[in-house]
Amino acid sequence: MKKLVLFSLFLAAVVIVLGAYTRLTDAGLGCPDWPGCYGHLTVPTSEAKIDAANQAFPHRPVETHKAWNEMIHRYFAGALGLCILAIATLAVIKRKEGTPVKLPLLLLALVTFQAVLGMWTVTLNLLPVVVMGHLLGGFSVIACLYLLYLRLPTSGEHRRVTQPKGLRQLGFASALAVMILVAQIALGGWTSANYAALACTDMPICEDGWQQRLDFSGAYTIPEADNYEYGAHDYGQRMTMHIVHRAGALVTCAYLLFFAILCLRHSASGQLKKGVGVMLTALCAQVALGVSNVVLSLPLFVAVAHNAVAAILLLCLVGLTWKVHTLQASHRLFSSRPSSSYSLNAGRLRGHYG
Repeated sequence: MKKLVLFSLFLAAVVIVLGAYTRLTDAGLGCPDWPGCYGHLTVPTSEAKIDAANQAFPHRPVETHKAWNEMIHRYFAGALGLCILAIATLAVIKRKEGTPVKLPLLLLALVTFQAVLGMWTVTLNLLPVVVMGHLLGGFSVIACLYLLYLRLPTSGEHRRVTQPKGLRQLGFASALAVMILVAQIALGGWTSANYAALACTDMPICEDGWQQRLDFSGAYTIPEADNYEYGAHDYGQRMTMHIVHRAGALVTCAYLLFFAILCLRHSASGQLKKGVGVMLTALCAQVALGVSNVVLSLPLFVAVAHNAVAAILLLCLVGLTWKVHTLQASHRLFSSRPSSSYSLNAGRLRGHYG
């Protein structure tokens, strides 16, 4: 089962990258129906099928490259759904062997809802809240898969921690780090879903006069529109989304740096050091990619990589949070043993020496 979870984790990463690529190539409506494409399980390629598709969907003529982007994403997402179904089935079968059951069932519910969101993305013409929800759902799936992977090999295994002072505070700090990062990912998803990634092309904030254009109420409401492709908000509202996302990036970066220092100052820093190092590397890469998106006007590779590194950063924090949790469990386990263990050993010694 561990190998299947690892494969599913890799597949989830591919789905996130393909989803970002689909969104950034404006292929979210590459197939105007769901789950097929113009009434077929594959993209229509013959001249006769293309003519029939254009007649059936006159408002959305076939663009083969966009349709393939969308369908490849769906194929991989479908494969991931089948893998998670297999994981949930195995977990239920092996539940008496101590295999986690709740998390696989949660994953199955998540991926099922993801399929519904994928359908709504198409049927509701890229409604921003649905697009953002679909993005967050993908990140939730990969995070839960990684958590399940971490739980499988370490079930019932704990290592003793010396000088455990401050573990409770570290646990709270790690959980807060995850929440802050998820909030920032949501802001990025909202910015992307509303085509606001290039609303500001100057650094460090925006073009001159940006203060007068701020519109928070308009930026975080959904205007009425028949189709949300290419966005339905005005420039001021998109600029507001972009600026808030940049501000969120500063807050996230500052807190993650604080969290890294907190981990390294802790007595268990040796056990957290590797994870902190990977997190800081991902954080630096993410900041560089974010700046490059603005300076280079959103090149496709950089924008897709920005999504991928966000997923890596989330996995780093999930891993660190899990590690802190196991350290807390280890401390509780061993702190409850010394007196009884000492009494038992002393009794054995007394019996041995008479």
